[in-house]
Amino acid sequence: GPRRPLTDFPLSSPCPRSPPLLGLLPGRFSIFPLFFLALLLGFASLLWLQLSCSGEGPVPGGGVGQSRGGPRQPCPPQAPQPPPAPPEDEPSWGPHRLALLVPFRERFEELLTFVPYMHRFLSKKRIRHHIFILNQVDHFRFNRASLINVGFLESGNDTDYIAMHDVDLLPLNEQLDYSFPEAGPFHVASPELHPLYHYKTYVGGILLLTKQHYEMCNGMSNRFWGWGREDDEFYRRIKGAGLQVRRPSGITTGYETFQHLHDPAWRKRDQKRIAAQKQEQFKVDREGGLNNVRYGIESRTALNVAGAPCTVLNILLDCDTSETPWCTFG
Repeated sequence: GPRRPLTDFPLSSPCPRSPPLLGLLPGRFSIFPLFFLALLLGFASLLWLQLSCSGEGPVPGGGVGQSRGGPRQPCPPQAPQPPPAPPEDEPSWGPHRLALLVPFRERFEELLTFVPYMHRFLSKKRIRHHIFILNQVDHFRFNRASLINVGFLESGNDTDYIAMHDVDLLPLNEQLDYSFPEAGPFHVASPELHPLYHYKTYVGGILLLTKQHYEMCNGMSNRFWGWGREDDEFYRRIKGAGLQVRRPSGITTGYETFQHLHDPAWRKRDQKRIAAQKQEQFKVDREGGLNNVRYGIESRTALNVAGAPCTVLNILLDCDTSETPWCTFG
């Protein structure tokens, strides 16, 4: 015969007569009321447990008039929550304030991890800080050094030292020092700890400087468009300013000291060297730096990422194509 639609079938089916222990149940019953009854009893049990251990309900087993007072059973343990960081106006935070400068372009998944992680990491160490995301929004090739120059100039007078900090590098060891580098530039991501770069003149990844020392170097060169080499040139500037690079000591975690988030398999770096750029990459720029970085601020936005505050600067860099024609691929 013709097929019956699904709605024509009854939702309950006949059950055999109940055994003697279930004699109170009718001969024909549906499983759904029983399931609902079990859920209701379970909810009631959990509610009773919560009230009895929180002090809002009667003491289990207590008589009339014993709904308040007396010993109560302990509540089930809850997942521990990290203690909130103490307010920054406490003396234990010290007098200095760090501007965390993060050169950035189109790495949003890394940013979502980086900002809350670094905010927690620095707050736990009682480092006063403000995170600046230096987002390059023009159509030129990426220029990490110029973005750091802009971040330095835009970071305000309430910060007195900076960290040049890659967005894809997270410190895992809490012994790493992010405090005020009064004695000179402090290279947190030192060659013996960085997971990728191990040559002795390396100063990339994470580098701390006082604002005074950064100005002594005239900042970083603006001639490095594309990926790499700008930190090698900056090492020479540091030496030329009579400063000595210091690095962490007593860190025993080796190449496990940092987590590197970057995946080169699907995010290629712009490593092309165009025309005279191949020779330029090994020269020291004795003229340019903080004094001649050309830029505009498209917008300045206060942002909160998973409870962590930061400021996003949308930066439009400018390029003199007669000086550095390799700032474009044209």
